[in-house]
Amino acid sequence: MSYYRLRLLGHPWNHKRVYRVYTSMKLNIRRRAKKRLPSRVKQQLFQPDAPNQVWSIDFMHDSLWDGRSYRMLNVIDDYNRQILAIEADTSLPVLRLLRVLERLKEVHGVPAMIRVDNGPEFISHKLDHWCKENKVQLMFIQPGKPTQNAYIERLNGSIRKELLNAYVFKTVNEVREKAEEWMTDYNTNRPHKSLNYQTPLQIKANFELHF
Repeated sequence: MSYYRLRLLGHPWNHKRVYRVYTSMKLNIRRRAKKRLPSRVKQQLFQPDAPNQVWSIDFMHDSLWDGRSYRMLNVIDDYNRQILAIEADTSLPVLRLLRVLERLKEVHGVPAMIRVDNGPEFISHKLDHWCKENKVQLMFIQPGKPTQNAYIERLNGSIRKELLNAYVFKTVNEVREKAEEWMTDYNTNRPHKSLNYQTPLQIKANFELHF
């Protein structure tokens, strides 16, 4: 293209000379193509009828008082809306996600399915390997369709309104401490309209009592 453009401008250089200059200027470096996502099948959002059928996972972003950014990793059991984990740090790569899942595995076991969006941590082959190793179905929502992950999107909204926007945090440790306190109250004391005004842990206790 450069050769033909130069010819149209009246320059007599042949294509070999143009290519030598082109490579000497390091213009021949391959551009990184945007990773194409495989097509995602629309998945209907359904209400599980037992714990550990579906976990939903998502990330959030915010900033500390001094402007430093941090991330939050949220994990919820869709059956009873129980928050299983809120992990906060300045960086949360896929290996950190796997450590959280291993920790939850020791306490709750593994879910039959994990529902996620198409973020870079979720499309990682490391997460895919972990799910296959633990016989967990990894289900992706369609890009740009957050309503297909509505349970955790609603949780994110509550966290944003009642925690992140309600307090000024100077350190990540402050975020962790307040998030742990908020999560305990959410799971133990807060009645949910969608759960017939019961708490997440009440729903789980009733399930274990009958099954």
